[in-house]
Amino acid sequence: MLHFTVLLLCLLSLTLTSTDDATGYGPVFEDQPVDTIYPEESPEAKITLSCRARANPPATYTWRLNSRNIDQDEDNHYTLVGGNLVISNPIKNKHVGKYTCKATNDYGTVVSREAAVQFGYLDFFSSEEREAVYVKEGQGAVLLCAPPPHYPDELSFRWILNEFPVFIPLDKRRFISQTTGNLFISKVDSSDSGNYSCFVSSASIAKSVFSKFIPLVPLAERPIRKYPADIKVKFPDTFALVGQNITLECFALGNPIPQIRWRKMDGELPANHEVSMAGAHLQLYHVQYEDEGTYECEALNSKGKDWHRARVSVEAFPEWTESISSTERDISSDYTMSCEASGKPKPHVHWLKNGYPYDKHDLKFRGLTFEDSGMYQCRAENRHGVVYADAELRVIACSPTFEHNPVKRRILGAKNGRVVLECRPKAAPKASLSWSKGSELLFNSSRMLIWEDGSLEILNVTRADEGRYTCFAENDRGKANSTGFLSITEATKITLAPSNADVTAGESASMQCAASHDSTLDITFVWTMDGRSIDFDRDGSHYERNPNGGSSGELIIKNTQLNHSGRYTCTAQTPVDNVSASADLVVRGPPGPPGGVRVEEIRNKSVRLIWSSGADNHSPISKYTVQCRDWFSQEDWRDATTSPPDVEGNAETATVVDLFPWTEYEFRVIATNTLGTGDPSSPSPKVTTLEAVPVVAPSDIGGGGGTSKELTITWTPVQPQYYYGRNFGYIIAFKPHDVYEWMKVTVADPEAKHYVHKDSSIPASTEFQVKVKAFNIKGEGPYSLTAVIYSAQDVPSEAPASVEARALSATEAIVWWLPVIQHTVEGYQVRYWMKVEDREASSQRVVVSSRENQTRLENMRPNSPYLIEVRAYNAAGYGPPSHHFQIYTKKAPPSRPPKIISKKLKGTSVNIAWEHVEPLANESTIDGYKVLYRKAGLSTGLLYTTRKRSIDLPMPRDGDCVVEVRAHSEGGDGAVAQVRISGGAVMVTQSLSLASLLLVAMLCLLAL
Repeated sequence: MLHFTVLLLCLLSLTLTSTDDATGYGPVFEDQPVDTIYPEESPEAKITLSCRARANPPATYTWRLNSRNIDQDEDNHYTLVGGNLVISNPIKNKHVGKYTCKATNDYGTVVSREAAVQFGYLDFFSSEEREAVYVKEGQGAVLLCAPPPHYPDELSFRWILNEFPVFIPLDKRRFISQTTGNLFISKVDSSDSGNYSCFVSSASIAKSVFSKFIPLVPLAERPIRKYPADIKVKFPDTFALVGQNITLECFALGNPIPQIRWRKMDGELPANHEVSMAGAHLQLYHVQYEDEGTYECEALNSKGKDWHRARVSVEAFPEWTESISSTERDISSDYTMSCEASGKPKPHVHWLKNGYPYDKHDLKFRGLTFEDSGMYQCRAENRHGVVYADAELRVIACSPTFEHNPVKRRILGAKNGRVVLECRPKAAPKASLSWSKGSELLFNSSRMLIWEDGSLEILNVTRADEGRYTCFAENDRGKANSTGFLSITEATKITLAPSNADVTAGESASMQCAASHDSTLDITFVWTMDGRSIDFDRDGSHYERNPNGGSSGELIIKNTQLNHSGRYTCTAQTPVDNVSASADLVVRGPPGPPGGVRVEEIRNKSVRLIWSSGADNHSPISKYTVQCRDWFSQEDWRDATTSPPDVEGNAETATVVDLFPWTEYEFRVIATNTLGTGDPSSPSPKVTTLEAVPVVAPSDIGGGGGTSKELTITWTPVQPQYYYGRNFGYIIAFKPHDVYEWMKVTVADPEAKHYVHKDSSIPASTEFQVKVKAFNIKGEGPYSLTAVIYSAQDVPSEAPASVEARALSATEAIVWWLPVIQHTVEGYQVRYWMKVEDREASSQRVVVSSRENQTRLENMRPNSPYLIEVRAYNAAGYGPPSHHFQIYTKKAPPSRPPKIISKKLKGTSVNIAWEHVEPLANESTIDGYKVLYRKAGLSTGLLYTTRKRSIDLPMPRDGDCVVEVRAHSEGGDGAVAQVRISGGAVMVTQSLSLASLLLVAMLCLLAL
């Protein structure tokens, strides 16, 4: 409801007047009830509806529910606190409805706007399990939310992945509709596997619930297929109110992920729009009537496109265009109250007086009486809402009085000028007015005129007009008068007027102005440009006054800009009169932007562009430049090729040529004159050129290799801007070099890079000629250059011969063979596996080049039988295997380290002795011992081999040395014992077996 200032109204007459009437006034709302949603699960068991009015004397309050008076005695749920209505322990079927508040005092009654009370709720999701969704990789998926019963309708949706609070991130591949809550995935991949739950929130009641989990199971498919764009989220026909923000949703499934583009079919998208959520949301902010129209979203990928259109209709809440305000009126006078409201649909207007419907549709009062006083409300309503305007009408009656508005005591008038003496007494009914100068009664003449409102106008005043003037007022209730003195001053005159000026943008200009005036008065100079006052504080960077002041008002315009062109007026003014003089300033500069750029005569490689000339800024336009940008270049504008190449300055049309067919373009125009190049026009509406036959062929034709009986053909795909039309694909032609006829196949994927032709009759390593061309819905383009490739080789036909092997240790063996004498062999694969436990399928593999005919086998188990086979291979595959060769690995080396029994210093050497190691039953026989003598911190040193059980080693000259002793057998080297030698001292580590190392580490930790 609109609040209007209620003027202080009084009911006055000779016999009916009081002090209260002078200060009292009717109720004016300061706080009114608002629509309220009460959560059914609210811990606060009450609803408070506000109502407060400013009034003198204070107002009393009553409430109505659904047009029925509320009686607190009948329903103890209701309590009145001040003007507020409190509903305790509200009951849904009893307290839901529309509430209004009435505020009343001695001057009348006003009714508040309606406020609806509703109960809000959000039920839980069903406890039934959700079925799993199985989708092939590359296909789109839709997971349905199906929110539970709720009020109000406004909900927000998110989706949980596997566990709370892990919410799925939204990107160009995934989208959640805030209308239905459904989750859309444009193309599913393996990473989407998981359990999904719809999470629903109601901001109105601060509650959230989530559904049972829905398993999403991607099904692997190789190769992954591609699918055209398919719009699944389609915004409906939408109604919006002026000033609202709305969001249109559009999302498509497809592989590759479709791109979403928006357009308005009957014009450009509104300036106050934003595209978000990777294109899935079009948001229109602060909607206006001109935003109404049909909107389209287009989803596009390399496999095809889809589009959807719906209409946005704009309507409006009622809004006052003419309203009422509080007033006081003379008794017996006429008065009209007027209310006009705009809105769509057009609002219906009716009246209330003191809270009750008023029968009169046209509030025209003839001969006001005291009974017409009261509080009036104008109510405008359409389907979107209601607005109120309030005013108090007070009818008054009183004798004339000049108490609050006497005639001015001293009035100044400029010589030869015009003077108006005002006479405005308060009187009801209206008083008759007359004037006198001294004792002389004044009447209308050629120089003097008494206006209808009582003011006295004197023209061409002279010194003789000075004197005392008295205004007399009289009505049927009494008389009154008021007197003032008129003094005449010298007139103000312009002595130096500003002159016209012509400058180039960036230069400075000066406007002179000087005036003579009455010496007893102060003078000021006011400058305006095209009728608007110049603000020297705000525009101080360009406008400056002459610092000398006095009777000069010179204006300096610094660093002139194009918008400084205009008519400048200097006004010299005193408290009595003013006089003005004007001059024109012309600022020349580069042209302004052309307007109204539109596109006509759209062809496949050209369009006709039309525009209207912008401001030439006082220098003729010499030429125009046309620029364009396409969907592929996005933000990069480039100069377009036109016909004719040079667009003259008097032209308003040009043909743009050398465009790409089936490409979305927008255009802009830039004007140039001798002073420079101006700003570009606004972009034209986007248009798409017509389709045409492709002219660009794929490049880098090649191929060959692959599996036996296959012909692999490769190429570099054509870039999208060269598709030139829908249904783009490739035609591959190939033939053996000695055959006349070409075989042809079609590949419908525009992003395809290769094609494999399988035919059991294709001979191996045969020369083929291949060429590739593009096609679309309009036809076929030219072939590429012919390339020569070869069909795949056959696999080797022979197996390696004389395969033999021997064990080197418990874990290693060596195998060798006679090479296969075939030029197509690229290498050999050796497989080996345990004969007893392992199956052939779990064999280990070693691959060597064709230049090798032996290799080592590692990571074998000790004392175990192994089978070995060898086969040749090339790009076509593996040849037949050799015969299986069996070997036995050696027994394992000793697992126990030598025990150091003696460390003796002998001058410059040290003797290290150890006990003989006895191998276990499953370990190899000891052949001797290896002793490694190395610097501490290094891994290499001197290696000694001995069959003895001791050794003499030189003492280190500086630093520490480490001696490692281990038993040696045909199965390999055994566990290590270490001796550390440091400056004549010897420290022994008996064993470095895994168990011993762990024990030492634990002891060290305990010591710490």
